[in-house]
Amino acid sequence: MGYHLAGYDVTAVDIAPQPHNPFPFIQADALTLLADPAFLARFDAIHASPPCQAYTLAQRIRGNAHPDLIAPVRALLQASGLPYVIENVPGAPLRDPVTLCGAMFPGLRVYRHREFETSHPIPVMPHPAHAAPLRKMGRPPQPGDFVHVVGNFSGVAYAREAMGIAWMTRDELREAIPPAYTRHIGAALAAHLTGREVAA
Repeated sequence: MGYHLAGYDVTAVDIAPQPHNPFPFIQADALTLLADPAFLARFDAIHASPPCQAYTLAQRIRGNAHPDLIAPVRALLQASGLPYVIENVPGAPLRDPVTLCGAMFPGLRVYRHREFETSHPIPVMPHPAHAAPLRKMGRPPQPGDFVHVVGNFSGVAYAREAMGIAWMTRDELREAIPPAYTRHIGAALAAHLTGREVAA
């Protein structure tokens, strides 16, 4: 949604069904499509969000095994020659990532750190102190609280408002990033693409 708000035509790809996705959707293995030059020729840029479970603290504590897909995704994105973004959680093996947090965006009420490796520059935003109360899992949020949208969190409607996402279920919200993040990145990508075209 953030890229759409930044002016892009968006096509979504996921290996699992995404019935609430509001854009043209292709159900497929993204790794297979990223290796297909004919498919990639339809696009100006690619955003990839490989599964994050391999890098989260909770999964490391539990000892669960999950695929580490960042390196193969990066290799395919670089081979494509297209501008790209790889998004993941702190601790993921991204290269020189920019960190975004809900505290950076007026109107959001989540301290949700996500990191973005990009093939183009992204303006670094000031990161305000986490001063608002944070309501964690199982505790109903109060007006003005920031919320921790993970696990079996309380207050789905409040979480939708806090993240700027009106259309997702609880399970979808847990894995989502606020559209404000990708709108910021999309605006930087647009400036990069425009500059490159002017220079050419």
